[in-house]
Amino acid sequence: MNLRCLYCQTPFTLSRNEMLTALVMMKDKNMNHYDAHCPRCRRANSISRQRMELFYPNWQEAAKNMPPPAPASSSDPKPATVSLKTEPLPKALLKSKLKTSDSKKSAATSAKPSASKRKRASKPASAKKTTPAKPAPRGVKKGKK
Repeated sequence: MNLRCLYCQTPFTLSRNEMLTALVMMKDKNMNHYDAHCPRCRRANSISRQRMELFYPNWQEAAKNMPPPAPASSSDPKPATVSLKTEPLPKALLKSKLKTSDSKKSAATSAKPSASKRKRASKPASAKKTTPAKPAPRGVKKGKK
């Protein structure tokens, strides 16, 4: 289903699977509109149930053939921070990383200045070009009116 965002006018599409799940959800929750989110501005665009049914005829038959949603796991889910176990890095590895970063810093400070900086440093201040002062404007000629 081709749509155009009501806010930013960006065209986007709804796939048949998304339309089918939206129609099933609208039927289960007794809703009249579906909110399709624009991929550009992320705002919700309201699409009526009748319009969705018009673009997906015989959706009830397709919903019967649709696999049931996966049941939520009954075991208590752990937060992501608990499930990830991190170990500290070995001290030898940390020391080698510190040494490499220190050597990079010292190499950057001991590097030669760029060519443009060398040119500027080699020219004396008196050799700089200066623009000559503009001459005073001449008197305006009087012409016929």
